[in-house]
Amino acid sequence: MAWEGKLGEMKEKVENQEKRIYYLEKQTRVRNLVFFGIEENETSYKSFEENIIKWIEQYFSIKLTYRDIQEIKRLGKKQERPRPTVVTFTTLGIKIEIFKQKRALKDTQYYMKEDFPKYVLDERKALQEQLKLEREKGNTAILKYDKLIVSKYQSKRKYRSSPDNTSQINMDKHTQASKKNKIKQIGKTVTRSNSITEGVTKPSMLNFLVNKNTMKTNNNQESNSENI
Repeated sequence: MAWEGKLGEMKEKVENQEKRIYYLEKQTRVRNLVFFGIEENETSYKSFEENIIKWIEQYFSIKLTYRDIQEIKRLGKKQERPRPTVVTFTTLGIKIEIFKQKRALKDTQYYMKEDFPKYVLDERKALQEQLKLEREKGNTAILKYDKLIVSKYQSKRKYRSSPDNTSQINMDKHTQASKKNKIKQIGKTVTRSNSITEGVTKPSMLNFLVNKNTMKTNNNQESNSENI
């Protein structure tokens, strides 16, 4: 029993150590970016820094200084092709700002990736097939470090009106139609009336004509009497 207890304690310690190593390794790489295809023509570390600062400004329009870069190094042995370049930035914000603009390298010979340990790269590679299947199902799926994050697809609900609302809408439509019909009927029955009836002379006009004729007759009689 004593040996079993000690063995359990040892396993627990090993697991805790692995978790700490996992966390520390993740933290040491969190501000790193790996660039591929950058020409390997530096002659010193200082010229290497200068080349990287100019290259970042050229393709991402981000102006850096020496204080923004903590470390630069090449991966692997020197070959004919340029080796990958690992850049450690002093702040996580600078790394994120550059990584968001990775599409700026489209249609160029360059590309970049985040810096992961080998076992994380293997895990991400194994998850690629499942990632593709989830996206084909219509789900939103992304790889976050060494885990696959999936958001299930949900169709939008269609709004259905209740029977009470439907009947109320139908009543409103019927009322509006009735009002329109009444307005049309009134428009047909009511005709336009003129203030002066056609073919009929106003009384005031008739009096004027009678008085005018009377005055004319009187004038004629007076002129005749004078001639006599």
